[in-house]
Amino acid sequence: MAMWDRIKDQAKGLQQQAQGMQGARGAGGHGAGGHGRSSGGHSGGSKAQLVSALKSQLTSLKTELKSGAYRDASMAMCALVAAADGHVDPAERQHVESLILNNDVLQNFPADQLRQRFNKHVDQLSFNFQQGKTEALQEIAKAAKKPTEARAVVQTGFVVAGADGHVAPAEEQILREACSVLGVPTQEFGL
Repeated sequence: MAMWDRIKDQAKGLQQQAQGMQGARGAGGHGAGGHGRSSGGHSGGSKAQLVSALKSQLTSLKTELKSGAYRDASMAMCALVAAADGHVDPAERQHVESLILNNDVLQNFPADQLRQRFNKHVDQLSFNFQQGKTEALQEIAKAAKKPTEARAVVQTGFVVAGADGHVAPAEEQILREACSVLGVPTQEFGL
């Protein structure tokens, strides 16, 4: 558990450092991104640094994250992040699928298993968002038994959400809900 405390402190330190830079920058820019999303008041830089730290932390846990529960919960998490605004267009689906297949930790699993699980959730979310969301959160909750995996599921969602340099408010809400069903404090992720 000491490792998670160290990781949490690193992420918190990076976030505080980034917030300090945001204050120094003033209202100057909104950071990277520009995919038609509004900044929502968050600096692209602070979230981008946090995403980078979380990605590194996930990679360091690669050998521990090999269970089916982590795989399934992560795919449900990725689908929820992709559909956070209530729909997933084909380009967004393809982009998230590419992020999944190129994620170092998720390469522990066969690509066809990841694709099948991700697309199943996206299809459910597209057909009936509320029902699909409920089912995805139930799948995510199964990872709560192991704190390392529970945090890793949220980290995976954060990495996917922040891949464009910005975490949208709807994506943050999904991440908060995932933290809730997993029993992970939202403060660990600056949510």
